[in-house]
Parts: sequence; structure tokens; C-alpha cells
Amino acid sequence: MNVALWIAAGVLCAVYAVGSVSKLFLPKETLAGHRSGRWVEDFDARAVKAIGGVEALAAVGLVLPAVLDIAPVLVPLAALGATLLMAGAVVTRLRRREKEVVLDLAYFALAVFVAAGRFGPESFTG
Repeated sequence: MNVALWIAAGVLCAVYAVGSVSKLFLPKETLAGHRSGRWVEDFDARAVKAIGGVEALAAVGLVLPAVLDIAPVLVPLAALGATLLMAGAVVTRLRRREKEVVLDLAYFALAVFVAAGRFGPESFTG
């Protein structure tokens, strides 16, 4: 179970790292031009940058505290935050009737898995 949690956290870390870089450094118009990025039309540029910042924090928080063994209790909290982030993404995609909601649901499920595992049987504190 511990290995599966590390893999799930690593996948989420990679997804959030790539997503945050694009949101933080690409203009909103460039993101909106991509088929999976049309959701940015519903948000102003500052909100898109803020979402990118939250994704960067999630990417760091999902693995770094445990790897460095500095406050590993932050890992399940980051996973909980990632769950809330993906819940917002799913709601946005459903409201816009976009097919990409399936991928967001998969990331949501991974975040729930990591949060439940790290809060529960495979916590770093027990």
C-alpha cells in the first residue's frame, strides 16, 4: 500500500508541476487556445495564476515533506488540498460540459486515495 501511495503522489506531483508551470508562465490567451484549456475563459488572469500557484504548492507538498522527513504530516494535508482543487476542476468541467472531466475525476480519485492512505493506515506519524 505504501508503494502505491508513493506512486500516486508522484503522478499527482508531476501533473501539478507541469500544470502549474503552464498556468504561471503562459498567458491566459495561450492556455485558452488549447482544447483542454478552454476553462480559463471562465476566470480572469489573476485567478488562473492563483490556481497555478496552488498547483505548485500541491506538487511540492505531496512528496517533499516526506522525502526530506521534515513535517511529513503536510503530505496528507497537501493531498486534501489537491482533492479540493480537483473537485473545483470537476465542477468547472461539468458546468462547461467538457469531456476532459474524466481525466480530472481520475486525478480527484488519486488525490482522495493519497489523502485517505496518508491520514489512515499508512500515515507518516504512526
